Amino acid sequence: MIGLFLGSTDFPKIILNKIKKEKKKYFIIDLTINNDFKKNKNSYFISIGQFGKILSVIKENQCNKVLFAGKIIKPKISSLKLDFKGLYYIPRIIKASKLGDAAILKELIKILSEHNIKVIKSNFYNPELTLPKGNYTKIKPSKKELIEIKKGINSLNKLNAYNHTQALIIRNNSIIAKENSKGTKKMIQSIIKVKNNKGILIKFPKKKQDLRADLPTIGLDTLKDCKKANLKGVVLKCNQNIFMDKIKCINFADKNEIFIKVI
Repeated sequence: MIGLFLGSTDFPKIILNKIKKEKKKYFIIDLTINNDFKKNKNSYFISIGQFGKILSVIKENQCNKVLFAGKIIKPKISSLKLDFKGLYYIPRIIKASKLGDAAILKELIKILSEHNIKVIKSNFYNPELTLPKGNYTKIKPSKKELIEIKKGINSLNKLNAYNHTQALIIRNNSIIAKENSKGTKKMIQSIIKVKNNKGILIKFPKKKQDLRADLPTIGLDTLKDCKKANLKGVVLKCNQNIFMDKIKCINFADKNEIFIKVI
Protein backbone atom coordinates (compact mmCIF):
# COMPACT_ATOMS: atom_id res chain seq x y z
CA MET A 1 0.00 0.00 0.00
CA ILE A 2 1.32 3.41 -0.99
CA GLY A 3 0.02 6.75 0.29
CA LEU A 4 -0.06 9.51 -2.31
CA PHE A 5 0.12 13.10 -1.08
CA LEU A 6 -1.01 14.85 -4.25
CA GLY A 7 -1.07 18.52 -5.20
CA SER A 8 -1.96 20.27 -8.43
CA THR A 9 -0.36 20.03 -11.95
CA ASP A 10 -0.46 17.04 -14.32
CA PHE A 11 2.42 15.15 -12.71
CA PRO A 12 0.27 13.55 -9.93
CA LYS A 13 -2.23 12.33 -12.54
CA ILE A 14 0.54 10.60 -14.49
CA ILE A 15 1.76 8.89 -11.30
CA LEU A 16 -1.79 7.82 -10.46
CA ASN A 17 -2.33 6.37 -13.94
CA LYS A 18 0.90 4.36 -13.67
CA ILE A 19 -0.01 3.01 -10.24
CA LYS A 20 -3.46 2.00 -11.46
CA LYS A 21 -1.95 0.34 -14.53
CA GLU A 22 0.40 -1.69 -12.32
CA LYS A 23 -2.54 -2.52 -10.01
CA LYS A 24 -0.79 -1.17 -6.92
CA LYS A 25 -2.87 -0.59 -3.82
CA TYR A 26 -3.02 3.09 -2.94
CA PHE A 27 -4.89 5.90 -1.24
CA ILE A 28 -4.72 9.66 -1.81
CA ILE A 29 -4.29 12.52 0.61
CA ASP A 30 -5.69 15.29 -1.60
CA LEU A 31 -3.75 18.51 -0.90
CA THR A 32 -5.18 20.49 -3.81
CA ILE A 33 -7.23 23.61 -3.22
CA ASN A 34 -10.22 22.43 -5.27
CA ASN A 35 -10.36 18.76 -4.20
CA ASP A 36 -9.13 17.62 -7.63
CA PHE A 37 -9.28 13.92 -6.75
CA LYS A 38 -12.80 13.89 -5.29
CA LYS A 39 -14.01 11.38 -7.91
CA ASN A 40 -11.51 8.80 -6.68
CA LYS A 41 -13.05 6.55 -4.01
CA ASN A 42 -9.63 6.12 -2.37
CA SER A 43 -9.16 9.86 -1.87
CA TYR A 44 -9.24 11.86 1.36
CA PHE A 45 -9.56 15.66 1.15
CA ILE A 46 -7.77 16.71 4.34
CA SER A 47 -6.38 20.02 5.54
CA ILE A 48 -2.63 19.98 5.97
CA GLY A 49 -3.24 21.04 9.59
CA GLN A 50 -5.23 17.90 10.42
CA PHE A 51 -2.22 15.71 11.20
CA GLY A 52 -4.19 13.44 13.48
CA LYS A 53 -6.60 12.61 10.67
CA ILE A 54 -3.76 12.17 8.16
CA LEU A 55 -1.88 9.82 10.47
CA SER A 56 -5.08 7.87 11.19
CA VAL A 57 -5.73 7.36 7.46
CA ILE A 58 -2.16 6.14 6.98
CA LYS A 59 -2.50 3.75 9.92
CA GLU A 60 -5.93 2.47 8.82
CA ASN A 61 -4.49 1.62 5.42
CA GLN A 62 -1.53 -0.18 7.05
CA CYS A 63 0.84 2.03 5.11
CA ASN A 64 4.48 2.76 5.95
CA LYS A 65 5.57 4.63 2.84
CA VAL A 66 4.20 7.66 1.04
CA LEU A 67 4.96 9.79 -1.99
CA PHE A 68 4.58 13.56 -2.54
CA ALA A 69 3.85 14.93 -6.02
CA GLY A 70 2.50 18.10 -7.58
CA LYS A 71 2.40 21.68 -6.46
CA ILE A 72 1.28 22.08 -2.87
CA ILE A 73 0.17 25.67 -2.34
CA LYS A 74 1.60 27.32 0.75
CA PRO A 75 -1.36 27.38 3.17
CA LYS A 76 -2.72 30.40 4.98
CA ILE A 77 -1.97 29.42 8.55
CA SER A 78 -4.86 31.52 9.89
CA SER A 79 -7.41 29.60 7.79
CA LEU A 80 -6.10 26.07 8.43
CA LYS A 81 -8.41 23.50 9.97
CA LEU A 82 -6.54 22.06 12.93
CA ASP A 83 -7.09 18.94 14.97
CA PHE A 84 -5.27 18.02 18.19
CA LYS A 85 -2.15 16.77 16.38
CA GLY A 86 -2.31 19.81 14.14
CA LEU A 87 -2.18 22.10 17.16
CA TYR A 88 0.90 20.20 18.34
CA TYR A 89 2.75 20.44 15.03
CA ILE A 90 1.57 23.83 13.74
CA PRO A 91 4.39 25.85 15.40
CA ARG A 92 6.89 23.81 13.34
CA ILE A 93 4.90 24.40 10.15
CA ILE A 94 4.66 28.15 10.84
CA LYS A 95 8.41 28.32 11.40
CA ALA A 96 9.06 26.39 8.18
CA SER A 97 6.56 28.47 6.17
CA LYS A 98 8.67 31.57 6.77
CA LEU A 99 11.45 29.88 4.81
CA GLY A 100 9.26 28.91 1.84
CA ASP A 101 7.36 26.00 0.29
CA ALA A 102 10.39 23.69 0.19
CA ALA A 103 10.89 24.11 3.94
CA ILE A 104 7.24 23.17 4.60
CA LEU A 105 7.67 19.94 2.63
CA LYS A 106 10.88 19.13 4.50
CA GLU A 107 9.10 19.61 7.81
CA LEU A 108 6.19 17.39 6.74
CA ILE A 109 8.64 14.68 5.72
CA LYS A 110 10.39 14.99 9.08
CA ILE A 111 7.10 14.68 10.97
CA LEU A 112 6.13 11.59 9.00
CA SER A 113 9.54 10.00 9.62
CA GLU A 114 8.98 10.49 13.37
CA HIS A 115 5.99 8.15 12.92
CA ASN A 116 8.08 5.58 11.01
CA ILE A 117 6.57 6.57 7.68
CA LYS A 118 9.07 6.63 4.82
CA VAL A 119 8.81 9.17 2.00
CA ILE A 120 9.95 7.80 -1.37
CA LYS A 121 10.99 9.80 -4.44
CA SER A 122 8.17 11.37 -6.41
CA ASN A 123 9.40 9.69 -9.61
CA PHE A 124 9.71 6.24 -8.00
CA TYR A 125 7.00 4.78 -10.25
CA ASN A 126 7.82 7.00 -13.22
CA PRO A 127 11.63 7.04 -13.65
CA GLU A 128 11.07 7.63 -17.38
CA LEU A 129 10.06 11.22 -16.56
CA THR A 130 13.62 12.21 -15.66
CA LEU A 131 16.49 12.39 -18.13
CA PRO A 132 20.13 11.22 -17.98
CA LYS A 133 22.94 13.45 -19.24
CA GLY A 134 22.96 14.31 -22.91
CA ASN A 135 21.75 16.59 -25.67
CA TYR A 136 18.20 15.71 -26.74
CA THR A 137 17.79 17.88 -29.82
CA LYS A 138 19.37 18.25 -33.24
CA ILE A 139 20.83 21.60 -32.21
CA LYS A 140 23.56 21.66 -29.56
CA PRO A 141 24.87 24.59 -27.53
CA SER A 142 28.01 26.23 -28.90
CA LYS A 143 31.24 26.61 -26.91
CA LYS A 144 30.25 30.19 -26.10
CA GLU A 145 26.82 29.05 -24.92
CA LEU A 146 28.36 26.32 -22.75
CA ILE A 147 30.37 29.04 -20.98
CA GLU A 148 27.13 31.01 -20.45
CA ILE A 149 25.43 27.90 -19.09
CA LYS A 150 28.27 27.33 -16.62
CA LYS A 151 27.94 30.92 -15.41
CA GLY A 152 24.19 30.48 -14.94
CA ILE A 153 24.63 27.26 -12.98
CA ASN A 154 27.23 28.92 -10.74
CA SER A 155 24.71 31.68 -10.04
CA LEU A 156 22.07 29.13 -8.99
CA ASN A 157 24.57 27.35 -6.77
CA LYS A 158 25.30 30.56 -4.85
CA LEU A 159 21.68 30.99 -3.74
CA ASN A 160 20.67 30.15 -0.18
CA ALA A 161 18.89 26.88 0.60
CA TYR A 162 15.39 28.36 0.89
CA ASN A 163 15.44 30.79 -2.02
CA HIS A 164 12.45 30.41 -4.37
CA THR A 165 14.69 30.32 -7.43
CA GLN A 166 14.70 27.07 -9.39
CA ALA A 167 15.34 28.74 -12.72
CA LEU A 168 17.00 31.70 -14.39
CA ILE A 169 17.55 33.09 -17.87
CA ILE A 170 21.00 34.07 -19.07
CA ARG A 171 21.47 36.15 -22.21
CA ASN A 172 24.64 37.63 -23.68
CA ASN A 173 26.55 36.31 -20.63
CA SER A 174 24.31 38.22 -18.18
CA ILE A 175 21.58 36.92 -15.85
CA ILE A 176 18.48 38.78 -17.03
CA ALA A 177 15.81 37.04 -14.93
CA LYS A 178 15.49 34.82 -11.86
CA GLU A 179 12.46 32.82 -10.83
CA ASN A 180 10.54 34.02 -7.77
CA SER A 181 7.53 32.62 -5.92
CA LYS A 182 5.34 33.24 -9.01
CA GLY A 183 7.12 30.45 -10.89
CA THR A 184 9.03 29.79 -14.09
CA LYS A 185 6.22 30.73 -16.49
CA LYS A 186 5.86 34.24 -15.07
CA MET A 187 9.64 34.67 -15.17
CA ILE A 188 9.82 33.75 -18.86
CA GLN A 189 6.87 36.02 -19.66
CA SER A 190 8.51 38.91 -17.84
CA ILE A 191 11.59 39.22 -20.03
CA ILE A 192 11.83 41.61 -22.96
CA LYS A 193 12.08 39.75 -26.24
CA VAL A 194 15.21 40.61 -28.21
CA LYS A 195 15.09 39.42 -31.82
CA ASN A 196 18.79 38.78 -32.50
CA ASN A 197 19.94 38.09 -28.94
CA LYS A 198 18.48 34.89 -27.59
CA GLY A 199 18.66 33.68 -24.01
CA ILE A 200 18.95 30.30 -22.30
CA LEU A 201 16.62 28.91 -19.62
CA ILE A 202 18.38 26.94 -16.87
CA LYS A 203 16.11 25.05 -14.46
CA PHE A 204 17.68 23.08 -11.60
CA PRO A 205 16.46 21.93 -8.18
CA LYS A 206 16.87 24.54 -5.47
CA LYS A 207 19.98 24.30 -3.33
CA LYS A 208 19.54 21.54 -0.69
CA GLN A 209 16.09 20.78 -2.14
CA ASP A 210 14.56 17.52 -0.90
CA LEU A 211 14.44 15.56 -4.15
CA ARG A 212 11.97 13.06 -2.73
CA ALA A 213 9.15 15.57 -2.84
CA ASP A 214 9.96 18.61 -4.90
CA LEU A 215 11.50 17.98 -8.32
CA PRO A 216 11.29 20.96 -10.71
CA THR A 217 9.03 20.28 -13.68
CA ILE A 218 8.95 21.40 -17.29
CA GLY A 219 6.74 20.40 -20.23
CA LEU A 220 5.42 21.50 -23.59
CA ASP A 221 3.98 24.74 -22.18
CA THR A 222 7.47 25.66 -20.97
CA LEU A 223 8.91 25.11 -24.46
CA LYS A 224 6.13 27.20 -26.01
CA ASP A 225 6.86 30.00 -23.53
CA CYS A 226 10.54 29.76 -24.47
CA LYS A 227 9.68 30.18 -28.14
CA LYS A 228 7.53 33.26 -27.44
CA ALA A 229 10.39 34.77 -25.42
CA ASN A 230 12.88 33.98 -28.20
CA LEU A 231 14.98 31.64 -26.05
CA LYS A 232 17.43 29.33 -27.79
CA GLY A 233 17.90 26.61 -25.20
CA VAL A 234 16.76 24.80 -22.07
CA VAL A 235 19.22 23.29 -19.59
CA LEU A 236 18.16 20.71 -16.99
CA LYS A 237 19.80 18.72 -14.21
CA CYS A 238 20.59 15.04 -14.79
CA ASN A 239 17.79 12.86 -13.30
CA GLN A 240 16.53 15.78 -11.20
CA ASN A 241 13.83 17.39 -13.37
CA ILE A 242 10.41 16.01 -14.18
CA PHE A 243 10.16 16.25 -17.97
CA MET A 244 6.56 16.01 -19.15
CA ASP A 245 5.52 15.18 -22.75
CA LYS A 246 9.11 14.29 -23.64
CA ILE A 247 8.58 13.32 -27.29
CA LYS A 248 6.32 16.31 -28.00
CA CYS A 249 8.82 18.65 -26.31
CA ILE A 250 11.78 17.34 -28.30
CA ASN A 251 9.85 17.53 -31.59
CA PHE A 252 8.73 21.08 -30.79
CA ALA A 253 12.28 22.09 -29.84
CA ASP A 254 13.72 20.63 -33.06
CA LYS A 255 11.10 22.40 -35.16
CA ASN A 256 11.79 25.74 -33.48
CA GLU A 257 15.60 25.42 -33.22
CA ILE A 258 15.73 25.24 -29.44
CA PHE A 259 18.26 22.96 -27.79
CA ILE A 260 17.54 20.78 -24.75
CA LYS A 261 20.67 20.01 -22.76
CA VAL A 262 20.82 17.82 -19.63
CA ILE A 263 23.92 18.24 -17.48
